[in-house]
Amino acid sequence: MSTTRRAVIVSGARTPFVRAFTDYTRMDSIALADAAVQGLLDRTDLPKNEVQAIVWGGVVLPSAAPNIAREVALDLGLDYGCEGYTVTRACASGLQAVTAAAAAIERGEYDVMIAGGSDSTSNAEIKLPQKVVHSMAPIALGKPKIKDYLTAARQLAPFTDIIPTRPRIAERTTGEVMGESAEKMARINGISRADQDEFAARSHHRAAAAIACGRFDREVLSVLTPSGKRVERDGLVRPDTSVEKLARLAPVFAEDGTVTAGNSSPLTDGASAVLLMSEDKARALGYQPLAAFRSWSYVSVDPKDQVLIGPAISMPRAMDKAGLSLADIDLVDIHEAFAAQTLSVVSALASHEWAKNRLDRDEAVGQIDVDKLNVHGGSVSIGHPFGATGARMVTTMANELALTGKETALLGICAAGGIGASAVLERIG
Repeated sequence: MSTTRRAVIVSGARTPFVRAFTDYTRMDSIALADAAVQGLLDRTDLPKNEVQAIVWGGVVLPSAAPNIAREVALDLGLDYGCEGYTVTRACASGLQAVTAAAAAIERGEYDVMIAGGSDSTSNAEIKLPQKVVHSMAPIALGKPKIKDYLTAARQLAPFTDIIPTRPRIAERTTGEVMGESAEKMARINGISRADQDEFAARSHHRAAAAIACGRFDREVLSVLTPSGKRVERDGLVRPDTSVEKLARLAPVFAEDGTVTAGNSSPLTDGASAVLLMSEDKARALGYQPLAAFRSWSYVSVDPKDQVLIGPAISMPRAMDKAGLSLADIDLVDIHEAFAAQTLSVVSALASHEWAKNRLDRDEAVGQIDVDKLNVHGGSVSIGHPFGATGARMVTTMANELALTGKETALLGICAAGGIGASAVLERIG
């Protein structure tokens, strides 16, 4: 994406990620977004009137105020002219928000933007059966008389199918839940239970090491909850886990399966925010940019095939756009929805057959060096608030490039609907 006007990543901040229905139960997606954006402003000492627009990603959007971006601007007392819009691209929503902001800056629309994402599984709204909605809506929306209540009661009878059902993270077109998709991917790509547990254990150990050495201090905020509790670090990382402990867990999605709670990302609450500026504006305000986008790519695959394999196409395309090969990439960060899914993507990238049949290449993209892959863990250990993960990955990799002096990082995210999302970051010296 050659341009004379470059959007740069100045900083990023996120709430600690915690298991759903724990510390953040009384904080919805907007409250979590407020915490992340306010923390980002505090850490960077950026005057509120400098923020010209917010782009926010979310999956479980609050029905009363789905445009979270604008609500954040109003809640935090930003300039009333601060524009805001919200995007949803399943688990790639956070990355979509950040790349949308980068594109807007490079088009010259804004000089200073905040982008990110949040989700609160704890506050997911329970959907009523449509039978109940159709019967009760005239009462809720009008000025009902007694006869209207009697009519509604008749329409609801028999009363056997009016209880809300448990929400399922499933593909609308196939009915397949994500864990079942991961099981299918494990079978297709020959990913063993041992491979998955080893990957999950490494994710936890690397995330724990990042916490212990202070690597996450640059991004993780301290959050005061409505109950008065202060949350200061990610709550899902298990430094004492092991392959042996993970091997004792039962499969969740198939009796003879390999996908367990231990090698899957948990239901998580959290938010992450990224500060982007035009490079000239950043330097004029005295900021040292961390990184910039060299390219990005969004693709889709057939959900009936392998719904979470998209990054095995979007990652090579992002590298092609950047004029790079896998050998040129210093860091690789792949969203860990499931260990089976991440390992399937890694396997596909190393496959000559995949390259020929799906990428129209003569040679495989290459084998990812495990020492470059998810160097500080990923969603299996840190957690996965659906809309926040992409912005978290951008922040972690931008910081890592700046701290280590490495040049490039490749991101890959799978998402419902058969979506693959990827980006190449480059360090700014």
